[in-house]
Amino acid sequence: MVQLLKVQNFNVSGDGFGAGVDQSFERPFGHIDPSSMFAWCGATASWPNRTEPGGTRGLDDYFTRDFSHNIGAEIMGRNKFSPHRGPWRDHEWQGWWGDEPPFHTPVFVMTHHERPSFTLSDTTFHFITADPVTVATRAKEAAAGKDVRLGGGAATIRQFLDADLVDTLHVAVSPDVEIGSGSRLWKSPDELDDRFHHEVVPSPSGVTHHLFWRR
Repeated sequence: MVQLLKVQNFNVSGDGFGAGVDQSFERPFGHIDPSSMFAWCGATASWPNRTEPGGTRGLDDYFTRDFSHNIGAEIMGRNKFSPHRGPWRDHEWQGWWGDEPPFHTPVFVMTHHERPSFTLSDTTFHFITADPVTVATRAKEAAAGKDVRLGGGAATIRQFLDADLVDTLHVAVSPDVEIGSGSRLWKSPDELDDRFHHEVVPSPSGVTHHLFWRR
């Protein structure tokens, strides 16, 4: 079975940004309100943080439910893990997700500054100072035959796209949200059409799902 490096359920604004500027402890996505982009998945029946019964079914629920299917490892950039910049001042910060992170797999955090690995619940975070090819190789080994999810942010996804390592992408675009500045995935999704097949599927929730797979 072929291992895939996948982008799944990555959200961007209508102008192609995955996050804004001025990230902080209080605002992981910078100056934007992330609920404006993530409302589509939060409304689904399969949203893992749902505390009440109900929720929508259909296309959006399918993508939410599929998020962890056959995933054996995750790759993320440092800014998805932490608002810190530069050398690690201490090791007390262990991510945004509390004692039970939602990944349930090894996670490889790309960084320019070394830090020891640590484990929370069933998730082990590894901090790796290497190029995308090396990181992808490490993650695929850890995934033990399953696929690897490339979780973001946008700059990290661009690194792997530029290295031609991404096999499939699912990007949910919120066309009515404009951010203007920050971490940008693309100016237009058509930028990837030279390397990927590309289908566009609108949802009743208002988001547009873009699906890419290698030509």
